[in-house]
Amino acid sequence: ASLCTLPRKNMKKILIVEDDPNLGQILAEYLQIKGMETTLAKDGEEGLQAYQDGKFDLCILDIMMPKKDGFTLAREIRSIDAKTPIIFLTAKSMKEDTIKGLKIGADDYMTKPFSMEELMVRIQNQLQLNESLNESLPDLNREIKLGRYTYFPQRYELICPEGSITLSQRDSEILSLLASSVNRVIDRSQLLLSVWGDDSFFNSRNLDVYIRKLRDYFRHDPGIR
Repeated sequence: ASLCTLPRKNMKKILIVEDDPNLGQILAEYLQIKGMETTLAKDGEEGLQAYQDGKFDLCILDIMMPKKDGFTLAREIRSIDAKTPIIFLTAKSMKEDTIKGLKIGADDYMTKPFSMEELMVRIQNQLQLNESLNESLPDLNREIKLGRYTYFPQRYELICPEGSITLSQRDSEILSLLASSVNRVIDRSQLLLSVWGDDSFFNSRNLDVYIRKLRDYFRHDPGIR
């Protein structure tokens, strides 16, 4: 099922995959009011079909869904698309679920219940980050050697001794900043301001999760800390 507004120039297209029909409808209508075009799917299988049929600027995926959960759907999207931002919606607040989602390639997450205003801020942040990274791609069309690893910023790809890792946009943003300052300390506040635009407590906690994930990726080279 889909909900669409009349197309307008530069209208952002958002895929919503949510098995709760009430929440899905509310999300779709709210984002339409905010000037976005939305497509609503009720489960993971329908969500994958909608994704394959259309071109989206951002995906919002519920985690707990019938037929195909959000984790599985995110993996399938990331296998063919490393760039489109993904925001997870979850009823669980366990750190393990958050880390799992980010490792799969999600760019952000929200725990239910949440405010629509906060979701809108998260969406705008991801869209702006996506645009800024795309604009900077010509400057990133190179490989960066990091110990036993090779990092390709343009492809969001990290080649490690065990194979290839597809990074999320947020992963790539943080790693690019760190890679530009090898053997130098980056002030935490500076990193937060560069990536999120503010150094709030919530974003600081998010940064901890991303740093933990990047350290896990680099675990095969003890020289990288």
